[in-house]
Amino acid sequence: MTEASSARATRRHHWRRDVVETAALLGAVAVADVLAHTLAHDPSGPVMLCSAAVALLAVAGFRFWWSRRHENAPPPTDTGATAASPSGPAPGAGGQETVLWRMRTTVRDEPGSLAVLCTALGARRVDILSLQTHPLSEGTVDEFLLRAPAALTSAELTRTVTDAGGTHSWLERADAHDLVDAPTRMLGLATRTALDSSELPLSLRQLLGRCTIRSVPARWLRGQPLAEQVPTEGVLEKHRMKFRDPAGGSLTIERPQLPFTPAEFARVRALVDLDARLGQRVPPRRDVLTLPEGNEITVRRADTSDLAAAREMHDRCSPKTLGLRYHGPVGDADRYLGHLLSPRFGRTLAVETASGRLVALGHLLWDGDETEVALLVEDAWQQRGIGAELLRRLVTMAAETGCESVYAITQSSNTGMVAAMRGLGLPLDYQIEEGTLVITTRPADLPARRETPQSAWIQDGTGRR
Repeated sequence: MTEASSARATRRHHWRRDVVETAALLGAVAVADVLAHTLAHDPSGPVMLCSAAVALLAVAGFRFWWSRRHENAPPPTDTGATAASPSGPAPGAGGQETVLWRMRTTVRDEPGSLAVLCTALGARRVDILSLQTHPLSEGTVDEFLLRAPAALTSAELTRTVTDAGGTHSWLERADAHDLVDAPTRMLGLATRTALDSSELPLSLRQLLGRCTIRSVPARWLRGQPLAEQVPTEGVLEKHRMKFRDPAGGSLTIERPQLPFTPAEFARVRALVDLDARLGQRVPPRRDVLTLPEGNEITVRRADTSDLAAAREMHDRCSPKTLGLRYHGPVGDADRYLGHLLSPRFGRTLAVETASGRLVALGHLLWDGDETEVALLVEDAWQQRGIGAELLRRLVTMAAETGCESVYAITQSSNTGMVAAMRGLGLPLDYQIEEGTLVITTRPADLPARRETPQSAWIQDGTGRR
């Protein structure tokens, strides 16, 4: 019931009560007049009048107590009502299933244009949960979060918007994360970016939706020319934005399906400036684990400060191990380390011995909607479960950051990597082409892991994890 209809019902209720009370008062006066004439000639008349007064006082007191009791009582509960789930199909008006949609459309910058669009959506039983406006030189881009009946298809919803004057419309399914208002969402993304350098690409992707983020170092591999020089304030094009990468070089963001707006450009520039001011940073967490034979190792995040130690580990690895990892000439392996260890391109886990020597690296590399995972374990430390431990931690990181899929590129003869992927307990997709094996999985399906209080590794009958 709306506020207007509730107010009309309350006024009708008060009018009827006034009429009834007036009629009761007139009737009481008439009865009192008759009783007065009758009792005036009776010797017991005063006693009867006093008794009637006491009875009236008792009735009035009881009525006052009864009304106060109901005023303080809690409102009635509708046991048939159910709470709507914000993330998926939820019951709407009349128990109808609903879903969430994110929609963008361009409307004319004229009074009443937005009202026409909202009226058309209301006629289709579509509830507008939030609205953001992006003013342009010609027209206005309006971004909606909608709760629509599940029976209403995306084509029907788009047609409704078009008929109401919307142009260049874009529509995609939303979830509970989109229910957060824009200022709160930006604060959350700024916090993520401030805590970890590798979070900037993920924060930008969450802010802008489906987009491609390409970071070009100041000097590319194999002596290629310097990266394109971008103005300090950045560059905004229709489907592309460019900024100076805080780590050096350039940062390019592309979104072919939806043009960027000046408001989005300003938000991205604020995150990039924040990342540049804070400099390179990696969370200092370190986990000490115990190998089956009793040796302790430390697993921690790595960055470019570990470049010298990583090169020393390369020198201790055999050509076969390096060839399985980098799929190319062994002499080129060192060239990739600066790229792999940079937080701009992903996350890296390092394994150290008790003496501080680096013996293994695990990389999680951002690649659009997918994420690549790669492992390198020094020969003397293989077959001890280190690769499986790194792989599980990296896939867990991918799941926490919302990555839809993770893939590993290796050679079909690399049985160790295949066994580690199978050890995740996840559904795997295999693609083999000319001896190259690509294994893909979905990190969201990773089963929960139970840790022992001492962070000891669980061993099976073979002594491996």
